[in-house]
Amino acid sequence: MAEAHQAVGFRPSLTSDGAEVELSAPVLQEIYLSGLRSWKRHLARFWNDFLTGVFPASPLSWLFLFSAIQLAWFLQLDPSLGLMEKIKELLPDWGGQHHRLRGVLAAALFASCLWGALIFTLHVALRLLLSYHGWLLEPHGAMSSPTKTWLALVRIFSGRNPMLFSYQRSLPRQPVPSVQDTVRKYLESVRPILSDEDFDLTSVLAQEFLRLQASLLQWYLRLKSWWASNYVSDWWEEFVYLRSRHSLMVNSNYYMMDFLYVTPTPVQAARAGNAVHALLLYRHRLNRQEILPTLLMGMRPLCSAQYEKIFNTTRIPGIQKDHIRHLRDSRHVAVFHRGRFYRVGTHSQSGLLSPRALEQQFQRILDDPSPACPQEEHLAALTAAPRDVWAQVRSSLKTQAEDTLEAVEGAAFFVSLDSEPAGLTREDPAATLDAYAHALLAGRGHDRWFDKSFTLIVFSNGKLGLSVEHSWADCPISGHMWEFTLATECFQLGYSADGHCKGHPDPSLPQPQRLHWDLPEKIHLSISLALRGAKTLSGNVDCHVFPFSHFGKSFIKRCHLSSDSFIQMALQLAHFREPQRRAMFRLAVEKHQALLKAAMSGQGVDRHLFALYIVSQFLHLQSPFLDQVHSEQWQLATSQIPVQQIHLFDVHNYPDYVSSGGGFGPADDHGYGVSYIFMGDDTITFHISSKKSSTKTDSHRLGQHIEDALLDVACLFQEGPRPKLRCRGLQEEDSGHRHGSLSCHTGGSRPPTKSTNL
Repeated sequence: MAEAHQAVGFRPSLTSDGAEVELSAPVLQEIYLSGLRSWKRHLARFWNDFLTGVFPASPLSWLFLFSAIQLAWFLQLDPSLGLMEKIKELLPDWGGQHHRLRGVLAAALFASCLWGALIFTLHVALRLLLSYHGWLLEPHGAMSSPTKTWLALVRIFSGRNPMLFSYQRSLPRQPVPSVQDTVRKYLESVRPILSDEDFDLTSVLAQEFLRLQASLLQWYLRLKSWWASNYVSDWWEEFVYLRSRHSLMVNSNYYMMDFLYVTPTPVQAARAGNAVHALLLYRHRLNRQEILPTLLMGMRPLCSAQYEKIFNTTRIPGIQKDHIRHLRDSRHVAVFHRGRFYRVGTHSQSGLLSPRALEQQFQRILDDPSPACPQEEHLAALTAAPRDVWAQVRSSLKTQAEDTLEAVEGAAFFVSLDSEPAGLTREDPAATLDAYAHALLAGRGHDRWFDKSFTLIVFSNGKLGLSVEHSWADCPISGHMWEFTLATECFQLGYSADGHCKGHPDPSLPQPQRLHWDLPEKIHLSISLALRGAKTLSGNVDCHVFPFSHFGKSFIKRCHLSSDSFIQMALQLAHFREPQRRAMFRLAVEKHQALLKAAMSGQGVDRHLFALYIVSQFLHLQSPFLDQVHSEQWQLATSQIPVQQIHLFDVHNYPDYVSSGGGFGPADDHGYGVSYIFMGDDTITFHISSKKSSTKTDSHRLGQHIEDALLDVACLFQEGPRPKLRCRGLQEEDSGHRHGSLSCHTGGSRPPTKSTNL
């Protein structure tokens, strides 16, 4: 998503004085440190690695194997073919009375060795199986005999009931693509947008790169791929995110929206109570690894490492680069309301607080009449400041208010109780939806702690949203958590008839702890400057959100096309405003699908070129070709928000209760950021952003172009003239349709809820 913007800002961060000092280290040392970081992560989660490392076996399987060997030994059978006798000879002689103990120990050692060998064999076999990507190249809906055989073997070697990290040790290493193939694919991708003269120049630079520098840089990447767990991921995290000195707000963070057409309750504290409880239930499942690993197209497991840092995580600013601080546990959330900060405990002696108890705590905060202290109200604007500025101020702040800062940074996550309503309204649906997106992306510049892994935003009318810091994980991870949260707080936890959380308040709970900041005068000016910069950045963002309901995924499937590639090609059509015909459009969709599958199998272009560029900087090796690649501007950054847990929602009986996705800032000052989500089978919601300061962009104009492009493309695949329908759900006269009621409501189509034993 928004990492494209940081990739654009990557080059200046490398050429700053401070960065040059660090990048002068030998590349071999950096490769060694990358591997060291990988091994440290494995040691930090030793027990989980043990449980998942023996998967698809289990510790009980060792006991079964040991018992079987003992039984065979009792029956005077030797399954070890004499090995146990040799093991007994190597053990110390403790006397005749301990002869039987030596036999038991020998059997245990033999069982352990055999058990380990079997597990190792399973891991190697599964890793080899998962290295096969032929199934990606097959037409959708068709499966060849080799792929069927492969899938059957994967299911056999995968075992039953995998936990979240069960496949981590069996995943093959990220392959380093052929540098010749990467350059060829890059030239293919830029050919349509370059003039003949510019393309000829780029081709010459590419051939010069292949002849002079490519083989050396590629050698270092292959070395890193064998030593570290991934040849590019840690560099991507560091140089694209953590070394960026830009403000996190708009440039890096992204947002997730609530249900679009309904709000389960208008009671702000109640919605906060259920949402926080649902999020903590998700954390509990995450800690116990009860979340199922993601399977690509239902067949191939994906890496689950990014799930580790969802909670208890903060990005700490530094002068030259930031670092991510992750705690093993946290028993409180930090809450912001009307310029005041609070610490709210999430557990009692009996366990996790009930939703009703959490609602009670949030209501106490809402009812607190005390004013904010001077400068406290705008303090969080520092987290939206340039990172080096915030790092310097934070050093002073930590000296003066260390405990308070720790209460915020050490929280499970940040909660902002907004004083204003948000969401779609009947009076002005388009404007209010755009304002809702803007409030989630930027807020007022001082009411989000942008360093936290995510901020839960609860508006005064009960509407929800997330603001997510990007460096710790990508959107599918936070999206998975958000789907669980919305489904759980609405369908499982539910609300009483008066809109409150179910259950009873707990008057014995202590009051939420008001956090007090001892702010030195020398940082008052920094807070004011940070607030001014945040407001300027926020005011320059143009957000536009619209649900497209003329057709959706079901129509695209009937066209026998990939839904994601269909939308991507329509976005290109809308951006460049060029005519296409049906055959050309189908070819473009097929080409996009081929590129997508190549990227899914580790044969993409951008990460490989990025890693080659990093190595060239470590070696102080100038490459005009790589310099040109990384100086390009991203005028159209796009992303689909995947719906991963459709089973949690009843889209047929309650179609309004579906997440409406989220969005991110533009990647370039003269470009667009566009995300989209398929809401059920018949609606696609688009989130568009751009800069108001640009004379080349307009989010609303692009939205109209997207709608026109989609309708034009639809005409290519159906009989008759172009549909003349308007986007339903934004029209007063559609009151009879399920999307007609645009105001937030709690009755009528509310889904059934049930109590859960907490």
